[in-house]
Amino acid sequence: MQIRLQKFLSEAGIASRRKAEILIMAGKVEVNGKIVTELGTKIDTEKDVVYYNHKKVEKKQKLIYIMLHKPEGYVTTVKDQFQRPTVLDLLKTVKERVYPVGRLDYDTSGLLLLTNDGALTYRLTHPKHNIEKTYEAKLFGTPSETDILQFRRGVLIDGKKTQPAKLEILEKGEKYCTVRIIIQEGRNRQVRKMCQAIKHPVAQLKRVGTGTLYLKNLEKGKYRYLTEKEIQYLKKL
Repeated sequence: MQIRLQKFLSEAGIASRRKAEILIMAGKVEVNGKIVTELGTKIDTEKDVVYYNHKKVEKKQKLIYIMLHKPEGYVTTVKDQFQRPTVLDLLKTVKERVYPVGRLDYDTSGLLLLTNDGALTYRLTHPKHNIEKTYEAKLFGTPSETDILQFRRGVLIDGKKTQPAKLEILEKGEKYCTVRIIIQEGRNRQVRKMCQAIKHPVAQLKRVGTGTLYLKNLEKGKYRYLTEKEIQYLKKL
């Protein structure tokens, strides 16, 4: 990407554009080891190396935060060894490199956060931070009161008991029911395994919320940038 040298210095936090012009004319700035004093100079941010007072200048990374409504049939990774489509394929207009916060199964849809803020990603995915995740699921059959109580007490999956979870029946049918499930952990395929353990397997699964953030009317396959209020909420968790 071609950019004027003074703009690069400004975006890197060295000085304002006007002050950066003064620094350039004073011979304080080098590009690829050579002093540059011409204000019209453009650099390639991917190839050229800029120094100010003999110290390398690193461009500040613009932090972005995205909510995606992930469809089924996409993997939550940057690359897939089986050449399956990834969630990044849905972010074609996003120039910055972002990464998924946690995972959603290939056959699960719903709310997925993506960011290039590594510190926030670490906090949100660390086991000690119990952030509620809300799902809506279509289950085979209808769980009994005993099954619902078992969710509240924790379900044994993979030889380990889960933390207490919530299961609420939203709608009953002849063969299926619709439920709302709230968990605090993020174990591998946890909701599916918990439902399998109470003998009511998942037919369809969608994550609708993370903490107080919800998909609402965000269409499947679409994304939006988080508001400043939402970003501050996540940082305070």
